[in-house]
Amino acid sequence: MDDFDVVIRNGTIATASDTMQCDVGIKDGKVVALARNLARGRTDIDAAGKLVLPGGVDGHCHLDQPMPDGLEMADDFLSGSISAACGGTTTVIPFAAQAKGQSLRAAVEDYHRRAEGKAVIDYAFHMIISDPTETVLREELPRLIREGYTSFKIYMTYDDMKLNDRQILDLLAVARREGAMAMIHAENSDCIAWLTEQLEAAGLTAPKYHAASRPMLVEREATHRAIALSELVDVPILIVHVSGKEAIEQIRWARGHGLRIYAETCPQYVMLTEQDLDMDGYHGAKCVCSPPPRDKENQQYIWDGLADGLFTVFSSDHAPFRYADAKGKMPEGKEVPFRYIPNGIPGLETRLPLLFSEGVGRGRIDLNRFVALTATEPAKMYGLYPRKGTIAIGGDADIAIWDPLKEVVIANEALHHNVDYTPYEGIKVIGWPTMTLSRGEIVYQENRPCGTAGRGKFLKCGLPDPARPKKR
Repeated sequence: MDDFDVVIRNGTIATASDTMQCDVGIKDGKVVALARNLARGRTDIDAAGKLVLPGGVDGHCHLDQPMPDGLEMADDFLSGSISAACGGTTTVIPFAAQAKGQSLRAAVEDYHRRAEGKAVIDYAFHMIISDPTETVLREELPRLIREGYTSFKIYMTYDDMKLNDRQILDLLAVARREGAMAMIHAENSDCIAWLTEQLEAAGLTAPKYHAASRPMLVEREATHRAIALSELVDVPILIVHVSGKEAIEQIRWARGHGLRIYAETCPQYVMLTEQDLDMDGYHGAKCVCSPPPRDKENQQYIWDGLADGLFTVFSSDHAPFRYADAKGKMPEGKEVPFRYIPNGIPGLETRLPLLFSEGVGRGRIDLNRFVALTATEPAKMYGLYPRKGTIAIGGDADIAIWDPLKEVVIANEALHHNVDYTPYEGIKVIGWPTMTLSRGEIVYQENRPCGTAGRGKFLKCGLPDPARPKKR
C-alpha cells in the first residue's frame, strides 16, 4: 500500500513566508509530508517548471444572495464554486443576508438550503446584518458567532441595508465581546442620495454618472467615521473594497495612531477606471459597482497599499448580474438610469490571474505577498487558518498548481461563471493555474472543471486572529 494518496513533485512551493523546492505528500485530504524525493503516491503529479501555491481563499463574494425588486444573481453555489476552482480558488466565503424584519438565524438557514448539494469547493458564510433588533443583538448574533459564523458585514449605504451610527456601535460592541470580525462598506448614503438627485434633475442618468454620484469624498468621510466608531468601541474592523487614495489616507492615519483598522481591495480598483463606465451606449453598466473605479493615477495608490501592507486582503467582491437580462443589469428588460443598475461585477475566476500577472509579473509585489493577500491573510482574518490558506503539514491539501508563463487573453466564453460578460474581456495575463486540488482531489485541470457538485464542505470558522478578545 502506498504511503500517499497524491504526491506533487518537482515544483516550487510558495507560502506567505517561504519559497522552497520540495515534494508535497497528501493523505486523506491533508498535507502529511513536505520533503525531497518522497515515495510515489497512488497519484503522482509532476509540477516541474510550475509553482505550487495554497489554494486561494476568496473572503468576499456573493453567490445566490436573495435580491429585492425581482433581481437575481447569475451564479449559485455550483456555477460560482466551479468558476472559483478554475481560477485557483479553493475556499469561498459568500454572504447570508438578513432582510429587514427577518430573523438572522432564518437568513443563515435559508443560505444553507441554497448551498446544499452544490458547491465543488469548501465554503463558509459571512452574515449581512440589516436589522439589528434586540433579539439579534442579545441572542441570535452571539449564538451564531459561537456556532462558527464569526464575521458579519455592515452597510453604511443602500436603503435596504444601511445602518445608522448607533446601530453600528451596537454591533461593534457585540463583535468586541464575542471576538467576531466586522466588515464595513464605507460610503456616505446621504451624500450619494443628494448627488444622485442633483444629477437626475440635470438629466444626467447614463451609467457613467454612477461614478459622479459616488466621488472619493463620500468614501473618505464614511471611512473616517467607521474608524472613529471602531476607536470608540475599541474593536478591530475591516474596511472592504477600498477604492481610492482618500480612504487609504484615512486608514494610514488610523494605523499610525495604533488603531486596528484592516483594509481590503479588489481587482476592479487596479484594472478598471471610471472611463470604463463611459463605454458606448449602455455598456458602461457592466462596470457599475460601489465604490466605483477611480482614475488611472489612483491605481498606483492601490498598488502601493498592496505592496507595503496597507491592504491585508485582496478579494473579488464577485457580484454576478447578467448584462442582457431583465433580472440583471437591465431591470424589466430595458436600459435604466444609473440609480437602478444593480451594483457589482463578476470576478471569482479572474481574481488570482489578474493579481499574479499585474502584481507578481510586473514586479509590483513578490510571490509571497501574492499568497498572503489571496490565501493566508483571508484565512487568518476569518478564522480558517492554518486549515486553509497555506501549505503546511496537517492543513487541508488545497493547492493550485500554476504555470507562471502561460499566456491567456481573458475571454468570457472561456470562463466558467454564469454571467454573460467579464469586465476584463481582452486583457492579456501571464500566469494561470493549470490544476486545482481541494482536499487532495483534483477539481480543475487544464481548463476543465472536474469537481463533483456537493463535494464542497461547509466550514465553521474559528475566531478571527485580528479580533480575538483581549486577555484580561
